Formats: sequence, C-alpha cells, structure tokens
Amino acid sequence: MNNKLISLVIFDLDGTLLNTIDDLGYACNHALEACGYPTHSISEYPRLVGNGVNKLIERALPEGHKDEQTVKRLREYFVPYYNTHNCDYTKPYEGIPELLAALKARGCRMAVASNKYQEATEKIVAHFFPGMFNVVLGERVGVERKPNPQIVRDILEKVQREEEELSITYVGDSLVDRDTAANAGVPFVACSWGFVPREKLVEAGCERIIDSPTELW
Repeated sequence: MNNKLISLVIFDLDGTLLNTIDDLGYACNHALEACGYPTHSISEYPRLVGNGVNKLIERALPEGHKDEQTVKRLREYFVPYYNTHNCDYTKPYEGIPELLAALKARGCRMAVASNKYQEATEKIVAHFFPGMFNVVLGERVGVERKPNPQIVRDILEKVQREEEELSITYVGDSLVDRDTAANAGVPFVACSWGFVPREKLVEAGCERIIDSPTELW
C-alpha cells in the first residue's frame, strides 16, 4: 500500500511571514539605552537580526562590550519590552495571509521555524495567524538555534503520521534559513521581500528565489 503524500511548508517568521524589524529595533534600542550604550537607527537592524535575541544584542553592542555577561544584562531589558511591544509595528507582508489561507484550503500542513524565543514566537503567530499552523517552534532552552537542523526534525516529528510521506518545502529570507534547510536535507525557497537583499541571495547561490508570496505556487 502506497503512503499518502502530504505537503508540508515550513516558514521562517521574521522577514518571511512578518516584517518585525521595527519592533525588534525599538526593543534593542530600549535595552541599549537602559544600559548606557549608543542606539542604532531602525534601518541598521536588518543586518543585525537572524540568529536570535542574544546574537542581535551582541551585534548591536559596541566593540569591547560584546561579552556574555553584558548580553545577558541587556536581554533582561529587551525581553519584557519586546513581550509588551512585539505587535506595535509588526505586520504581515503583502500577500502572506492570502497565501496561508490558500495552502490551508488545499490541505497543506504548515509550520513556523524561528530563532525568536518561543514565548514571543507563539504570541506573535497566534496574534496574526490564529489557527493557521500545525506547529510553531522558536528558540528553546537546550535546543541549538538555526542553522542547526534540529528545529526541522522536531517539526517533522510533530506533524508526520504513520502511512504518510511528506513533501517538504522550507521558505525563508536569509542565509541562516538556507543553511538550516541544507543541514536538514530539505528543499529551500528564498523570498526576496525580507531582510536580506535579493542580490545577496543570488550571490550566495540560492537557486530558487521568489519575489512575491503568490510565486510559491
């Protein structure tokens, strides 16, 4: 008996489904200012994000102040602020809600794989896309962040059932996502509307790049 073929689409969150850069930038600037460090313009933050909150804070700190203890101190200001303000300016990219609704109507399973800490990932996804995703995973204690492929393995464990075969597509906007997909051995589609410019995706050798959500079909 042949296994039933099911489509699974795994989405990155920041820069793929949602434009979160303003809220991330304001939260990081709040933490920097609270601890007496210079802040950044919001336009600088796309190059600082992608590897979780701690790495964002580390990149935002001045040279000579990027030690683990300082990062942890700023995180204590970042997290409460971001928990309160993470939906102030964040919004879905144009065409994303329609794409998700169409995939769901088609019977596709969908998951979120993010380097944003789990609490915020769950809150934001529930706010903007209630009931849309089968699995929502972010940064969790004891689990390495992307590009480690463990998050993809955890998603597969949660969504795959017996007598099913999954056709998997991983969609993301960054080279972290590209590497995550490669490390997990799943096909990758890069989206050019996120935080990494299209030309950098091309230079990095991304073979499949889409410029709008409708192109995912």
